[in-house]
Amino acid sequence: MFAELIEAERDFAVASCSTLTPEKIGRLAIQALYREVALAPKPGLVSPMDSGSHTDMDFSTFVRSLQALRSYFPDISHLGTQTPTYAQLQSCGVSAEQRMLLATNGINTHRGAIFNLGLLCAAAGVEIARTGSCSAESVCQCVANLWGPAILATATTINNSHGAVVQRRYGSGGARAEAAAGFPSAIRIGLPAYRTALARTQSTQLAAVQCFFSLMAELEDTNLLWRGGRQGLAFARDTATGFLARDGVCAPDWQNQAQALHAEFVARRLSPGGSADMLGVVLFLGAL
Repeated sequence: MFAELIEAERDFAVASCSTLTPEKIGRLAIQALYREVALAPKPGLVSPMDSGSHTDMDFSTFVRSLQALRSYFPDISHLGTQTPTYAQLQSCGVSAEQRMLLATNGINTHRGAIFNLGLLCAAAGVEIARTGSCSAESVCQCVANLWGPAILATATTINNSHGAVVQRRYGSGGARAEAAAGFPSAIRIGLPAYRTALARTQSTQLAAVQCFFSLMAELEDTNLLWRGGRQGLAFARDTATGFLARDGVCAPDWQNQAQALHAEFVARRLSPGGSADMLGVVLFLGAL
């Protein structure tokens, strides 16, 4: 049911994309997040196939979460047209997180997306209010210019999240540093990988898988650090690099390779959630 709704909204957005609105921007965000969770195989992560390295959530948990967030992304994009402060964006995000947790019985499925795509939807609102249009590059730069310092300043006040613990333990900047800098990993790694694979394969699904592995090979994924420490992060990066070196999704047996890696990640209880979050960002930016 939800997948059919996503397809209908995508058709509507394509048919009427001459003018971006906060409503259309919000739909692009939901579509990107659905594409991310529906993609398989993704080593260690939840997909329609299975729950990966997670015992507390499955694909249906993510669908319920997305349903609860349907109004958040257009709302925060509308807020962006008023050039809000970071504190105003935070308030909107906190309300969305509460709705997510209510829908998932307290399970964190989309906290990263609420943060990342919330900022980008707000920045897209800023851009369309100022110029009538936006691009992947312009919205990322807008986030850095308008809210980057505030994002970094507030990061020091959050002490109990996994990301904060990892930052103290390993010196990793995490999602907040990435956002404050204007999502450089998405612009420099994710989008080029996605666009190159799309041109080569003519398949958005294959391009998304290639993008995911490209991100995992480079990112200092705080989810991997939390679950596996430096050793777990190195294992994930090395396996992703090896997959890409064997021609990635263009290899005849790529699905078998990726599925074998999935089994290894599950055995080690590794989950590259930071890479998955960044894939959602790339899919949204690509749609812009």
